[in-house]
Amino acid sequence: MPPTAIITILVIALIIGLALGLRPLLKWLQAREARRAIAEFKLRRETLEAKFLDVAAQVGKPRGLRWKECDWQDTVTFGRDVQTQMLTAFASVEIHFEAIDGGEMEDVEAVGTIRDASAVFHYQKGRWGTGGRALFNMNPHDAITHLQGQYEPVSV
Repeated sequence: MPPTAIITILVIALIIGLALGLRPLLKWLQAREARRAIAEFKLRRETLEAKFLDVAAQVGKPRGLRWKECDWQDTVTFGRDVQTQMLTAFASVEIHFEAIDGGEMEDVEAVGTIRDASAVFHYQKGRWGTGGRALFNMNPHDAITHLQGQYEPVSV
C-alpha cells in the first residue's frame, strides 16, 4: 500500500475518532462547569439575592409598584439554555410590593398580596449575575417545565 494511502487512512481514522470522542468530552466539561458554578452559587447566594432586589427595583416593573422586599426560599433549580449552553438558576422567592405614592396602583387592594416567583440568575464568563427578572406564579421546578425546549434541567 502506498504511503499516501496509509496517511489518508490514518487522517480519516483520526477525524472519526475525534468526532466520536468530542461529544463525551464536551458533556464532561459541561458537567464539571456545572458542579463548580452550583458550588459558587451556594457560596454567593446571599450577595446574589441582594443584587437581584437592587436590579429588579430599578427596572420599574410591575408599573406603579415599588419592590419592598424579597423572602427567599430554599428551593433552587438549575438549567442549561439549549441554544447558548448558559447555566441558569431559578430561585424560589416571595416578593412584596407597595404602591408608589400618587400612582395608579395606590388604591388597588391586591398590591399587598405576596407574590410567589422564581428569580432568574445566569452564569456567564465564570460569574453569576442577574438582570432582575422574576417569573411570577412559578416555582423553580415549574419554571424549567414551562420553559421546556429553551432550558434543560441540570442535576446537582
